[in-house]
Amino acid sequence: MPLFRRIRALPKHCMHAALAAAIFVNGAGVQAHNLNFLDDTPLSYMKPRDMTSIKHALAEVLSTKGDGQTSQWTNEGTGNSVKIEASMTPERTTQDANKTCRQIAVVLSAKGQSLNLHPLFCRAGKTDWALQKR
Repeated sequence: MPLFRRIRALPKHCMHAALAAAIFVNGAGVQAHNLNFLDDTPLSYMKPRDMTSIKHALAEVLSTKGDGQTSQWTNEGTGNSVKIEASMTPERTTQDANKTCRQIAVVLSAKGQSLNLHPLFCRAGKTDWALQKR
């Protein structure tokens, strides 16, 4: 039996399921394809040693810089052949009881691309800063 007749012979709910699956598979490919713009962002060039270094710098900024004070970071000395730079500026600090929260503007730059991030970190007392999920 030709394929077209076999498809027409399927019950209606099976055809709807097959059509939905085809759309989902094709749509997933399109969605994944649309994320290719992330391939050349500064984050794609960061190695584990870069991440360790910028985390230490970020903790220092959160603990010592006032709102509006910008600090610079570079991955020099991490062994990465791609130069990555960042500017980190605390934007807003809030306190309630013994919990302090700080939103910080981070601009990462590498290979002519930049990425702007605005994470929120909080800590209670003198504990380590923790990234807050939104």
